[in-house]
Amino acid sequence: MAVELSRELEALEVPQPGLRPRLEIRGRISRSLVEEISRAKGEPEWMLRLRLRSLELFEKLPTPNWLVGVEELDLEELAHYARPDVEKAHRWEEVPEELKRVYERLGLPELERKVLAGLSIQLESEVVFLSFRRYLEDKGVLILDMEEAVRRYPDLVKRYFMRVFPPSDHKFAALHGALWSGGAFVYVPPGVAVEAPVEAFFLVSSELLSQFEHSIIVADRGSRIHFIEGCAAPLFRKYSFHDGMVEIYVGEGARVKFTTLQNWSRNIINFNNKRALVERGGSVEWAEVALGSKVTYTYPSVILRGEGASASIYNFTFAKGPTWKDSGAKALHLAPNTRSEVLSKSVSLMGGTSVYRGLVRVARGARGALASVSCGSLVLDERSSAHTYPRNEVEEPTATVTHEASVWRLSEDALFYLRSRGLRAAEARKLAVLGYAGDVLEAVAGLASGLLIEYYAVLRRVLDLELEEGGYG
Repeated sequence: MAVELSRELEALEVPQPGLRPRLEIRGRISRSLVEEISRAKGEPEWMLRLRLRSLELFEKLPTPNWLVGVEELDLEELAHYARPDVEKAHRWEEVPEELKRVYERLGLPELERKVLAGLSIQLESEVVFLSFRRYLEDKGVLILDMEEAVRRYPDLVKRYFMRVFPPSDHKFAALHGALWSGGAFVYVPPGVAVEAPVEAFFLVSSELLSQFEHSIIVADRGSRIHFIEGCAAPLFRKYSFHDGMVEIYVGEGARVKFTTLQNWSRNIINFNNKRALVERGGSVEWAEVALGSKVTYTYPSVILRGEGASASIYNFTFAKGPTWKDSGAKALHLAPNTRSEVLSKSVSLMGGTSVYRGLVRVARGARGALASVSCGSLVLDERSSAHTYPRNEVEEPTATVTHEASVWRLSEDALFYLRSRGLRAAEARKLAVLGYAGDVLEAVAGLASGLLIEYYAVLRRVLDLELEEGGYG
């Protein structure tokens, strides 16, 4: 499974097979650099104009003053585009042996054979493998890497690209718009159900590299799809930077499930820009599991635009060591009888910091809207901390908005109770953590439909390893 990287990937050096020259574009972010990236990708003029507009915004917008842990980020020393020296493959047999061994250790070929309807793998800035079941093509489903979608379906891409998450939103969204590369474009026609999940897996194998993938999932009227996003990187001597974006469009009566399993190594600075637009009677279920990275900022957001639209967002973050995990959820209710549910939990240990930032906004006229937020934090030692910053803006008097938050420090009384039942101290700590996280992990695994048992077991196993290394198991 993509999330089960344990210690193998942290010691991994991803080989470069050398089938074509590797191309890197680095240096000061400027008009000439953006034009060079666009030229290297052979883009149409309209995409270059979008990039340049984003660049102008990046230069004007201030850096958010609440950012923490990004002091070492020096954009001028990073490679902003890195094309690996391999051609894109559509069958495993076409993948170079050196890379094939890497992906086999991640379990991706087996996952594709057993349960996936499609799989996309991005190395550095480009997709190097893309395969999907032939029956999807027969149903009119489009699964492409974003560059190919820009070339083959420009009118369709223009309709959705950075529409729900515009570059003007904040400085790092503008940076993404100027430098984006890779990602997946998925379109599901009206009434079509993609029963098996589709996965995109993103691998950063080099230090001092930026990755800016852009993924768009469009579920047209009455359709269904489940999309899984996996992220990983080996351990570097220096850092790398990730600034990806996901835009989801849920048509009338459509249903989208989106699951992120993030296990970056501990010297990745991670920004994730994620937002969904949901029309009448549509629903989105969003699960975000953040196990790795040095710094993470990610807030899955939903805009409930149509009457009866609904959203469920599940977050789990694990802040171990000198790390900063800043996550949460945002729900905007713009229509009557909309529903949103947020369940968020975090664990902090060995000096880690977990932060929840949330927003629920109910606009005037969203009659009968219902929103509930539950966020909890477990702190395992005196060096660690947790913070909660909820915000509710309710302009509709008929709406119901509830919020509950709790911070729990693992007490000696709880440990004594568990030890009195025959458990060793380390076993008692681990059991307490896994019991605390159980409901949100089950919710995350539940989004994977038939994969529930397998995903749940994998997530538990990864937490076991992390807790053992921290002296908690």
